[in-house]
Amino acid sequence: MITNTSNYVVCFGEVLWDIFPSGSRAGGAPFNVAYNLFKMGIDSKMLSRIGDDELGHRLLNQIKDWGITTDFIQIDAEKPTGTVLADFDEHGEAVYEIVKEVAWDYIESLPEHKNLIQNSEAFVFGSLITRSETSQNTLLELLEYSKFRVFDVNFRPPFIDFEFIKKLLHKADLVKMNKAELRTILEHLGEDYIDEDTGIHYLQTYFTLNEIVLTKGSKGARYFVGNTAYNFPAVHIEIEDTVGSGDSFLAGFLSKRIQGRSPEEIMKQATSLGAFITSKSGACPDYTYDEFRAFREKNSCRIS
Repeated sequence: MITNTSNYVVCFGEVLWDIFPSGSRAGGAPFNVAYNLFKMGIDSKMLSRIGDDELGHRLLNQIKDWGITTDFIQIDAEKPTGTVLADFDEHGEAVYEIVKEVAWDYIESLPEHKNLIQNSEAFVFGSLITRSETSQNTLLELLEYSKFRVFDVNFRPPFIDFEFIKKLLHKADLVKMNKAELRTILEHLGEDYIDEDTGIHYLQTYFTLNEIVLTKGSKGARYFVGNTAYNFPAVHIEIEDTVGSGDSFLAGFLSKRIQGRSPEEIMKQATSLGAFITSKSGACPDYTYDEFRAFREKNSCRIS
């Protein structure tokens, strides 16, 4: 797969090591999006911060080995590289303990970021990066430069500042959330959950949002554009683990959305990539685009 370097996406936020009982894996939700976008042939720029330590050096080398630029990953002389203590519950769902006071909590805004963001096709960010004041302020500044702001809600308790979440929802152009996050947001707004359509349309009106993607795991996903809702069933596969499934879904979605493809093409790519990664171990498994394309076409009859 030849990467398209004229259309690129900037992913902002945490890059870290997920430390599982079986070993360590490079991760962080925005980095998982960047990795899988790159695999889809979309140039991705990761804007983050790591420590000047052994874990940080290993992380940089890993990212470079994958062919992804590290030009916008800052080095912190004092704070350590981010880590997450991760494991799986009895349902195969990942559970996390996210270490505090690490390098990605202190991402700085630099002069070169303005052009980087202005010339990107999309700027992707999540809620976890807002747990610290420094990275929070940097995010607010960078959002002003973006022409297409993509908010992947991705709640990670206890790091949820709902007043700031509301601010981000007001600034976003596209929001991706799961059903639990939909219910949580409505609850904080003082609204009862009635059904998906009512809840989503309320958020669209309240936050002046044209596009919302609602993911529902094994029950598929829905793409709301204005007053139109597109419904897509899940691809049924044997689950290896669910780490990064939502991130890969978003990468698949954006790889077609920034090319102006139809909702059907966009969601076919999104549901296929989410399922493909779920059938493998980890959020950033080694694979080729041809392998993914074969999987997508084999399963296309089940998601059309």
